[in-house]
Amino acid sequence: MRFSQAWIVARHDMALIRRRRGLIAGLIAYPLGVGLGFPALVAYIVATSPAAGLGSYLPGLINAFGFWFVIGAASVPTSIAAYSIVGEKVEKSLEPLLATPTTDGEVLFGKALTAFVPTMIAVAGGSVLFMFLVDLVTRGPLGYLYYPNATIAVELLLLAPLASLVAIEASVIISARVADVRSAQQYAGVIFLPLIVLYVAGETGLSLGAYNQLIIAGIFALVVLVLYVVSLKTFHRDEILTRWK
Repeated sequence: MRFSQAWIVARHDMALIRRRRGLIAGLIAYPLGVGLGFPALVAYIVATSPAAGLGSYLPGLINAFGFWFVIGAASVPTSIAAYSIVGEKVEKSLEPLLATPTTDGEVLFGKALTAFVPTMIAVAGGSVLFMFLVDLVTRGPLGYLYYPNATIAVELLLLAPLASLVAIEASVIISARVADVRSAQQYAGVIFLPLIVLYVAGETGLSLGAYNQLIIAGIFALVVLVLYVVSLKTFHRDEILTRWK
């Protein structure tokens, strides 16, 4: 596989996505909302709760809130990845791309980069804001700076990228099989629901600490490999060119 060819595909797709204001708005709004909203909620809890119990209660709550960056890493790129094939087909820009001397694997890799790179940049920016504000409001009640720690490191360096890749690969597979953008986005939106289940489980007793997240990351790594193989087996440019008329 030639990275240079995949990057050509990614640059082509990014140029198209920059013209879609809805996709750009979603890319910015989610990380910004989590980065500002949850620290504000933590500040409210600190201001209205007895100081005696905060030391044992706040860490678990903050870990659960931080997990929303993993959820975002899976939900934010689905619209971009789903649009990457179906949207181009609608706009009649897919045929020239598929006619270029690139392999199916290079096309798929380029489309994955299109959704993955801006998503990870947005998640990183939102998480820095989140960690700074959480430390600002919890430094007094906890007596120490909560971030950075091992849990957020696993979330941002392992779990979030893997969750994003799972969502992107599944979205590309789906978008290669449907004929309109809305259907692709609706099917792809189901992908991040297991992460919502994990978050709810974390709120009801399951630890979302670094160790459990490493286990979840291992499972996601296996899913990424499986989806990559499936995408290579099911993506055929000739079929896309002849079937979608």
